[in-house]
Amino acid sequence: MTVGENRCGQRFVDVGVLEKTDHETCKKMLASLSKGLAHPARIEIIRMLSNKPPEKRCICSDIVKVLPLAQASVSQHLKILKETGWVYGEIDGPRVCCSLVGNIMEYYEELMRKATQE
Repeated sequence: MTVGENRCGQRFVDVGVLEKTDHETCKKMLASLSKGLAHPARIEIIRMLSNKPPEKRCICSDIVKVLPLAQASVSQHLKILKETGWVYGEIDGPRVCCSLVGNIMEYYEELMRKATQE
């Protein structure tokens, strides 16, 4: 998952690379990506980001306004989502804008398919 990577995280994943990825590697990649979904707040953040076009990226304070969580909690959830490959952030003056990594939903679905089939 290194397509379109920059210092703020990768912007895009290429689903096509999974064609050449072996079964065991797919299982490990799926487990790693799934860690990002291990909390309802992170799933909600992904839902929010997936319903916004890239030019309408969220900043942490936008998410705090919607979720019943403190700024620090939202920041921690965003950090985990970034570390697990779901979101990337860009510095925009004094704030960090975040977006869902391009093709991440298709990538996750294909990983799920490949990892669960023999």
